[in-house]
Amino acid sequence: MTDARALAAAALPDAVAWRRHLHANPELSFQEHETSRWIAERLESFGGLTVARPTATSVVATLRGGRPGGRCIALRADIDALPILEETGLDFASTCDGVMHACGHDGHTAVLLAVARGLAAQRDELAGELRFVFQHAEELPPGGAREIVASGALDGVQAVLGCHLMSTFEAGKVSVSPGPVMAAADFFDATIEGIGGHGAFPHETVDPIAIAAEVISSLQQIVSRTVDPLQSAVVSVTRIHAGTANNVIPQSVNFGGTTRCFDEGVRAALHERLRTLVAGIAAAHGAKGTIDITTAFDPVINDAALAAQVEASARRAVGDAQLLRIPPMMGGEDFSNYASVAPITYWFVGARNPAKGAEWPHHHPRFTVDEQALETAIAVMAQAAVDQASL
Repeated sequence: MTDARALAAAALPDAVAWRRHLHANPELSFQEHETSRWIAERLESFGGLTVARPTATSVVATLRGGRPGGRCIALRADIDALPILEETGLDFASTCDGVMHACGHDGHTAVLLAVARGLAAQRDELAGELRFVFQHAEELPPGGAREIVASGALDGVQAVLGCHLMSTFEAGKVSVSPGPVMAAADFFDATIEGIGGHGAFPHETVDPIAIAAEVISSLQQIVSRTVDPLQSAVVSVTRIHAGTANNVIPQSVNFGGTTRCFDEGVRAALHERLRTLVAGIAAAHGAKGTIDITTAFDPVINDAALAAQVEASARRAVGDAQLLRIPPMMGGEDFSNYASVAPITYWFVGARNPAKGAEWPHHHPRFTVDEQALETAIAVMAQAAVDQASL
């Protein structure tokens, strides 16, 4: 294969243009009809790829190397956007009001397109089979990965690789780690049903707001008083809704949030404690507390041997000086579903550069990336793909 750095450098201008087109035309999870059509058209124009549509809004392109032997490897990019009103002021800002690529998926898609084109041009030199998976609906549970797996599009795959651009560390740096890298992500929706009434006569009511406040305050103690201090866990209440007037105590309060952890035992304990506190505190005050918990994404746990091999590929692609190790993060990813098919490794490419405005957190209205990081991501992905396919 041509040097991965050379491949990436040659591809960067087009990758930037593709990323900007996608950024300007975002689509929400399970609604990526135009995005997937546009991706399929690009892939078909490259030649040498067999393009399939395993679901209504996803694309999988297959490249079969011209050399004998090799393995079947899947490379994944997520393609969906978020329900966020963009505030970047970029020339290529979203043209879809209230929808924004605020997590780097536009960059991930551009990177995988560049890798697919670059390797398709060299297919006669390659062994094995590569499947380029442009996955829909990463942002919305239950996620699109489950549908990709169920479709059979990854049957026969022997490893699944993916990467994520990160605004949290320096552009061009790469982190590949064995073991847990992203947390299990679950969501809860709770309701406190009381007895409403006049705000001037609280003694005639069962005030669900006061009860909900006590419940929410108690939830903050779950991690500190239920979870082993040597384990990682998060319980966050992220929304609350109640009432319609200043002089009316409402009938009910609804609130929700998320739990995050890496250990299945901790996960079960968090869920049990949530149910106990919501129901118990409400009952103690004469109200009814109910909670629904959605088990969304399992933790992303990199296969140790595969991660070591990918790290070696990254070292070949961009040099040892660009490698670092970031700790596991509490964000969730449906990439974990691919572990049911084959060993997985998911790594991170820094895209932070305050001088270019690339310093805002993911899912922020002003989020963007240093586009130079696309070159690093292309080089590492291309090198890892070839190395894995040729084993």
